[in-house]
Amino acid sequence: MSSGKAFKVLVTHPEVPQAGLDLLKQNCEIIQVQSLPPRRAEILEKIKGVDGVFWGGHEPLNAEVLDAAGPNLKAISTMSAGIDYVDVAELKKRNIPLGHTPTVLNTAVADLTVGLLIAAARRFHEGRSKIESNNWESFHLNWLLGQDIRDSTVGFFGFGGIGQAIAKRLSGFDIEQVLYTTRRRLSKELETEFNAKKVEFDELLSKSDFIIIAAPLTPETQGIFNATTFGKMKSNAVLINIGRGKIINQNDLYDALKTNQIFSAGLDVTDPEPLPANDKLLTLPNLVVIPHLGSATTRTRSEMSTIAAHNVLRGMVGEPMFAPAY
Repeated sequence: MSSGKAFKVLVTHPEVPQAGLDLLKQNCEIIQVQSLPPRRAEILEKIKGVDGVFWGGHEPLNAEVLDAAGPNLKAISTMSAGIDYVDVAELKKRNIPLGHTPTVLNTAVADLTVGLLIAAARRFHEGRSKIESNNWESFHLNWLLGQDIRDSTVGFFGFGGIGQAIAKRLSGFDIEQVLYTTRRRLSKELETEFNAKKVEFDELLSKSDFIIIAAPLTPETQGIFNATTFGKMKSNAVLINIGRGKIINQNDLYDALKTNQIFSAGLDVTDPEPLPANDKLLTLPNLVVIPHLGSATTRTRSEMSTIAAHNVLRGMVGEPMFAPAY
């Protein structure tokens, strides 16, 4: 190779934080996609013959990409925790190690989730709308009353690292208990620490004052929050989704919120993303929507890029990745 560097690495996004690029540059020749949003044609052109790939966006990572890369490809890492846009089976079939960046974003996502939960429970969006429409009715004593977090039961659909980081923060709000639905039970020590109890999905729905979706998108979780499940929830329930948009059937959520079947919801993830400005969900007063900001802090993104770079570097030399996806 003309550069004298050991490896060639494609970085598929022009805005990858510098920390990750600096790591790679030490002994790799970097080829970077320049288009924004990244054009697939440019990715497929520039990926030819590379040894490693730093997958910076959420484009489908599939056989088409791997075929374009060719036989030199030794390792790939995403710069995300979720890998629902990756054809994992295809990578496994070709024995290509895949890294991702899970735990580093737990803190930022957990902080944001608590903010979203308070915003939905205390009607921030509806209150702001009242100001903007000149309907601040200060003469009422029972105006825009929200839900208390104190003494509440908080249900987690998915209770991995992010869910536990959220529960840790909510314990400071003097919640009553945590219920959780997962495939595997937590250790006794963790259950004691969070005052948490593993329950069936139906019990989670019927007993929780707040339900936080912190599960990955899988064929089993897709659309699992729908008209049937909303019908089993408390009328004062607040639903928060920081997992993936497709876990909720948004048409059914619209109906449940519109008819006050549940109290409110807060979404950091939607289906699709970006959510169109004319989407009917945005007409609801009792819904807080933010544009997938979970890990969007300067420090967190920088740390994510560092871990992804480490993953690629280790994978290319056959060492175990810092954060392997499988």
